[in-house]
Amino acid sequence: MADLPEEARAVVIGGGIVGCSTAYHLGKLGWTDTIVLEKAKLTSGSTWHAAGLVGQLRTSANITQMLGNSVALYDRLEEETGLATGWKMNGGLRLACNEDRWTEVRRQATTAHSFGLDMQLLSPKEAQDLWPLMDIGDVVGAAFLPTDGQASPSDITQALARGARMTGVKFFEDTPVTRILIEDGRIAGVETPNGTVRCSVVVNCAGQWAREVGRLAGVNVPLVSVQHQYLITEPIDGVTSGLPTLRDPDRLTYYKEEVGGLVMGGYEPNPIPWALDGIPDKFEFTLLNSDWDHFSDMMELALGRVPALGTAGVKELLNGPESFTPDGNFILGEAPEQPGFYIGAGFNAFGIAAGGGAGMALAEWIVAGEPPFDLWPVDIRRFGRPHFDTDWIRTRTLELYGKHYTIAWPGEEHDSGRPCRRSALYDRLEAAGACFGEKLGWERPNWFADLAAGEEPKDVYGFGRQNWFEAVGREHRATREAVTVFDQSSFAKFMVIGPDAEAALSWICAGNVARPPGRLVYTQMLNKRGGIECDLTVARLSADRYYIVTGTGFATHDFDWIRRNIPAGLNAQVVDVTSAYGTLTVMGPNSRELISRLTRADLSNDGFPFGTAREIGVASAPVLALRVTYVGELGWELHVPTEYLVNVYDALFETGADLGIRPAGYRAIETLRLEKGYRARGSDIGPDYSPLESGLGWAVKLKSNQDFLGREVVQELAGKPLTKMLAGFTVDPGTVLLGRETIYRDGERVGWLSSGGYGYTVEKSIGYGYVRNSGGVDREHVLSGAYELEVATERVPADVFLTPLYDPSMARVKA
Repeated sequence: MADLPEEARAVVIGGGIVGCSTAYHLGKLGWTDTIVLEKAKLTSGSTWHAAGLVGQLRTSANITQMLGNSVALYDRLEEETGLATGWKMNGGLRLACNEDRWTEVRRQATTAHSFGLDMQLLSPKEAQDLWPLMDIGDVVGAAFLPTDGQASPSDITQALARGARMTGVKFFEDTPVTRILIEDGRIAGVETPNGTVRCSVVVNCAGQWAREVGRLAGVNVPLVSVQHQYLITEPIDGVTSGLPTLRDPDRLTYYKEEVGGLVMGGYEPNPIPWALDGIPDKFEFTLLNSDWDHFSDMMELALGRVPALGTAGVKELLNGPESFTPDGNFILGEAPEQPGFYIGAGFNAFGIAAGGGAGMALAEWIVAGEPPFDLWPVDIRRFGRPHFDTDWIRTRTLELYGKHYTIAWPGEEHDSGRPCRRSALYDRLEAAGACFGEKLGWERPNWFADLAAGEEPKDVYGFGRQNWFEAVGREHRATREAVTVFDQSSFAKFMVIGPDAEAALSWICAGNVARPPGRLVYTQMLNKRGGIECDLTVARLSADRYYIVTGTGFATHDFDWIRRNIPAGLNAQVVDVTSAYGTLTVMGPNSRELISRLTRADLSNDGFPFGTAREIGVASAPVLALRVTYVGELGWELHVPTEYLVNVYDALFETGADLGIRPAGYRAIETLRLEKGYRARGSDIGPDYSPLESGLGWAVKLKSNQDFLGREVVQELAGKPLTKMLAGFTVDPGTVLLGRETIYRDGERVGWLSSGGYGYTVEKSIGYGYVRNSGGVDREHVLSGAYELEVATERVPADVFLTPLYDPSMARVKA
């Protein structure tokens, strides 16, 4: 074996498909002095026993594109490297065996059309023509994606390794990493039994071992191992090499052709965790014992679909553990705890489908220092406090594994590991009829049942109007007509403090935060491409102290973004104070009267104008009050020290009975913001969209001479036609909009909905999405077209708007 180099530009840990793909793409990008360290042999972890199905469609356009990049790479890799890959584009079938599943499949087909994929809907007989061995007695319909396929995992990985070597990347097998060197807070190298390598970048692609490798650098990687079994048969008459892959989610199973026979596996509702006390030493090219008893239910389901399995010879029931994550998505990105330490792991048994594209995205992230496009669904910064506990991770991961093939209902919540993080008001909200959802471990009221009328605070899922529709309507109307209180204690809350706090935030924020104490600013934080990384409110409390409020799910990301982007040499620190404050959002035309009954502060427009922040007393509690809204009504966010929260909440409800006070939940917030045209981060806005494209140019300090991160790109965009613009759409109230519906302008596909829902005041279904045109988009272009939306493959007429449907003059907000 060749000697390890003393130095490398990057060290990739792990020689599975993701590690080899990342090394391949780093080499292609010029990082040829990259090395790959594999503790045993290439593919010896879980890659070698992966099933090898390659599907592309996901709920995110960018993740779908990433998987499309895998397909494009696999198409050319054999020719490029001279090694066989086993790749074939034989297409993928997905069956539906009941009406709800058929609705889901039709919505998936529309999502595919939105993202540019040719997913075709088929009758049962047309599906059987493509897959003659199956019984179609219970099949309602099917979808076929011709560009899906399958590959040989080991062959693909070896081809990627050869392609990487062709660029100069070096591979070292039998070289485990035993220590990661960190000096002055930066990655400095790795130690192995064969020597030490100095480097500034480490890439953790260690598969099931990624959590263990992460600990060497003080980094949390939330994944666990789960047993996964599939059957390999002897050749079966009628199985041809061109047989498409088949997914039969109502029977929890999948199939692919293998040397004239079939591979059949699935996702059982009662998965078995593995390696609860750690992965055994020397677990390489190793399988677990076949568990026929556990597999028997899957086999019974499969026999109903493919009767030929009943007489087929069985080569093997393969039981190979794989890494899974608590939300079913894989993990990419630079660790928030440690600069220079990147992760590509936790692929939830679709590492072959994702490997090529994920390695490309991760390599581009490493080279550029930021993601090449919005990768939020797989960004490691989506995790937070609950994800440090392995038992919690395992509990939630097993639930998600069991839901791999269940219907993904709109608004579905998960049940495991709950309750985890609770506001001080949890018991009161529960007594008031709250039906809770969960975000980053926080229990949050989604809606409130009318207990006196016999309503049960329990979600009943469906693709039509769900059982909470009327309850959310009550809360919506109470906000518009009286006053409601939302417990938003889960908001992430930070303090930026220090003599250079203003200078630091002035660089990071696109909006003008150099305001006097007491001013509140809604602002974005942009990346180098001018895209929106953070969307939040900043309140200046004093010359050297700012209070920042952002969304629950973005707590880790936004804290990391602010901390990383404070310019070197400035004396400013960011501190997470989320747990120190609860948040009561009091909204509605009666909100001023309600709070005034509990405070001596002047809440008039002159005394407390919109966009200001003041520390006041409310019900004998010290409260930071922010006059801001995300629902389009007069109101305040009351940020209350946690120990006072219950008292303030009780006082509000005791005092406001005659004002029509109601508790309200997050689903009402969504309907209210849709009517007002407020953007939802993570759907309507994100790193791929600039404030100008998102209709938020008014919040950017372009008219000032002040520099800020992303200014140069936004300035350039301001001087030329935009290629996309966020617009709103309304359709008949009987049409349910969920997001990802295809937008057609004058018969041409121009985009998809980023979000959708219902507006109870305007009594219409509402959606938002970007209208795209490479030749340029402006208001006139958007408003002059005739629009349709494709909803579950059916087109419906739509009206377009750019001005908010509700209170466009802001009269109610500023009342």
